[in-house]
Amino acid sequence: MKITYWISAVLLVAMAFASFGASAQNANSGKAEGQYKDFKTELMWEAKVKIANMINVGESKRGVRRVIPIAGGTFSGPKIKGEVLPGGEDWQLVRPDGDTELNARYLLKTDDGIVIQVINQALMHAPSAGEEGGFYVKSVIDLEAPTDSKYNYLNHAIFLGTLTVPQLKPNEEPYVIIGVYKLL
Repeated sequence: MKITYWISAVLLVAMAFASFGASAQNANSGKAEGQYKDFKTELMWEAKVKIANMINVGESKRGVRRVIPIAGGTFSGPKIKGEVLPGGEDWQLVRPDGDTELNARYLLKTDDGIVIQVINQALMHAPSAGEEGGFYVKSVIDLEAPTDSKYNYLNHAIFLGTLTVPQLKPNEEPYVIIGVYKLL
């Protein structure tokens, strides 16, 4: 429930700010219908996040709880790169309707030594038989960088994410690919 509220709140705030800015910019146009139909994004980085064995907490009053430890990894983008620090976790809730809510919190360390906090809240949906659409997983990402660093710009935008679970090769450690995109 909390994740759904948080994601909705972030998107509503983003849309409110965007609408305010658009209204001021387009006061003379008289027609703003469909203005935000096609949001634009910019790739910030892709992260290869190593994951450890899942801890199955079990059935709760809200669904099945599980925790996946984050064991490390790397990330790289046009303006930033570094490592995913071990020690974070992805807390998951498999809801009674079959969807999974993910709530990950972990740290990145840039190649120049700056630590950035990541809070990644996602929704994963696998369609049931006969349901239209394919597998869906998207997230809202909150980044917190030191304000006195060259990465302060990460504190002033909305970020969306993708999650890819690759097919592992024999003896390959489990990992996921997380794409981070700035909403323009």
